[in-house]
Amino acid sequence: MAQDFDYDVLIIGGGINGCGIARDAAGRGLRMGLAEMNDLASATSSASTKLFHGGLRYLEYFEVRLVREALIERETLLRAMPHISWPMRFVLPYHKDMRFESATPTSKLLSFVMPWMKGRRPAWLIRLGLFMYDNLGGRKILPATSTLDLRSGVEGAVLDDRFAKAYEYSDCWVEDSRLVVLNARDAQARGAEIMVRTKVIGAQRSDDHWTVRLEDTEGARNVTAKMIVNAAGPWVGDVLNGTLGLNSREGVRLVRGSHIVVPKLYDHDKCYFFQGEDGRIIFAIPYEGDFTLIGTTDADHSNPSEKPVCTPQEQDYLCAFASKYFAKPVTRDEIVWTYSGVRPLYDDGADSASAATRDYTLKLDDTAAPLLNIFGGKITTYRRLAESALSKISTQFNGLSGNWTAGVAMPGGDFPVDGVPALIAKLQASYPFLDEPWARRLVRAYGTDAADILGNAKTVEELGENFGATITAYELDWLKAHEFARTGEDVLWRRSKLGLRLNPTQVARVNAYMSA
Repeated sequence: MAQDFDYDVLIIGGGINGCGIARDAAGRGLRMGLAEMNDLASATSSASTKLFHGGLRYLEYFEVRLVREALIERETLLRAMPHISWPMRFVLPYHKDMRFESATPTSKLLSFVMPWMKGRRPAWLIRLGLFMYDNLGGRKILPATSTLDLRSGVEGAVLDDRFAKAYEYSDCWVEDSRLVVLNARDAQARGAEIMVRTKVIGAQRSDDHWTVRLEDTEGARNVTAKMIVNAAGPWVGDVLNGTLGLNSREGVRLVRGSHIVVPKLYDHDKCYFFQGEDGRIIFAIPYEGDFTLIGTTDADHSNPSEKPVCTPQEQDYLCAFASKYFAKPVTRDEIVWTYSGVRPLYDDGADSASAATRDYTLKLDDTAAPLLNIFGGKITTYRRLAESALSKISTQFNGLSGNWTAGVAMPGGDFPVDGVPALIAKLQASYPFLDEPWARRLVRAYGTDAADILGNAKTVEELGENFGATITAYELDWLKAHEFARTGEDVLWRRSKLGLRLNPTQVARVNAYMSA
């Protein structure tokens, strides 16, 4: 290893790719540093649709390798983090007017072979796609696709009467920003230095190392590293061509995905997969117990420094799209929250934002001190992306061990996939003052670490100030000490989504406590 330098590898960016690579590399013995200019998961990695999924629609683009890898990963990840990820059933209503997006290879092929179809998605083709989806990834935990009669099932009760048939398949939910934090925690436990609110403001490259200028709340300093990994997400191009001062022809395509949250539209725990007549798709997903999450859009986004927001036009689009399926229209005045994120996709020259590849691309520049640039990727395949990154990093370091992360539990995830009810019951038995919703929230966020947060408390009062929605001073202190949280926003919108449940006065109290 590079003993003469501060780090073997310095990672720029604290999203899922950066934290996943840091965890994998630290577990192989590399001395790792990670610099994130804001909070962990403060951009793309906290603004996903919250799904571990194979990407059913990517089959229309013939991205079979990406889908297969993602399908295999679903169950690998479920076993490693059963507290923040769980299986869901997805209901795909069918009607004869469903269409492909015209740019998809499948649409072009079908139009050539069957011109009378005029871009329609026939039922047999959807069923064929679902058969592939069931069998490409060696599914073991998740149940297979089935057919539903919407006229008699609860799934059809909230839908427009014109929908009589649906297909139901399996994918998984994930708490995206918590996944990032757990990777960072595990990386730190294995020796990595995680530096939040630390910006890379410049770097000098020599033949065998980088000298990097870091700036945080205490000022600027220089560190050295044998290698840099540029995992800056939407800023990957800015870091490459600006901060690092290199000229590169590699391009990134920024695609904005926006979501809306409304009061819950139905009582069951399944997700809906809606297909539009324009070829686009959206999901409607049970969210945080009392809400429904609807998204996403696909729109090009020109500037990574411009904060992505769900525009009024996107809100109207999502409401109108969902209203074509639900019996009761979804309106903008029902929206309680919106969020938007920018996906940093590799620029493959696709005609539309939705057609741009979601696969990841890794580019190693070892003409001097090595630099690895990370383009694209999706949350489901982050662990495999990290393994691919380590295969390139290992060319610069002798004697690294092999892949190790598959099946290794994340912090708090050392219990069986179906063990959440038992863990909730155990937590309530140990802390009788917890009601079931509170215990469930703690288990779903922290798994077996929930007891560490509660410590030796015998009463609610011993947990310190109660800020509302079961947030206590004990929990905030624990998040400061163990999960890199520094502000109220870190806690209320990334370590949790409890910002949905607090009033402005309560939010102000959390902010004041975190900044004290």
